[in-house]
Amino acid sequence: MAPKNKQKDLLNLFSNLTNKTSIHEPRKTLHGTLRDQDAVEREIALIMREIQNRGFFKTKLEPIQLARLVTMFYAGKNDTEIGRNLGDEKLSKTIARARVQLKLFREQDFNMPFDEKELKKLMGQGLNMKDISEKLGISPTSLREYRHIIDMRDDTTLDPYLDRIKGVLEDRDLTEKMASTLQEDTLGEAIDVAESTDMTEIN
Repeated sequence: MAPKNKQKDLLNLFSNLTNKTSIHEPRKTLHGTLRDQDAVEREIALIMREIQNRGFFKTKLEPIQLARLVTMFYAGKNDTEIGRNLGDEKLSKTIARARVQLKLFREQDFNMPFDEKELKKLMGQGLNMKDISEKLGISPTSLREYRHIIDMRDDTTLDPYLDRIKGVLEDRDLTEKMASTLQEDTLGEAIDVAESTDMTEIN
């Protein structure tokens, strides 16, 4: 048999074998082994609602939007991209503030044009924000933003809730790896079966 015909027959055989082995997408369940993105965000949203109901912080973002903020942050999206995904890139400042409250810090958040120890020293002198900002050479608005970042970093109020959110995300990462491994193993088994088939039958 010509090489091209033999190759065609091998491909047909492989196709038949893989059809019989039924390579499917992993089953998606909320509390089972495998979960989809929407289910993960819904679970995070429940935690966010609990945080808001307890009055730990206020934002105009809904719990499901905060959940999307979290997943997109870990996907490497910036605040403008997250806002665009939520339907309005002008939300970037709102997103940045909520992100900091959730301790989702970016490296540039701490690129402050002053020594943090100097700020604490000035605050300990009982100076108001206007005087402190003048001594540090920044605007009062910038000073408030930097203080917000420092305060949120040091505040442990939300830590138990943030640990729960991290648990949801870690479980998602684990199940995605399991799904990938399952698919690779199934495909590998199909290839092994195809290669082990007696090719003399094709001839």
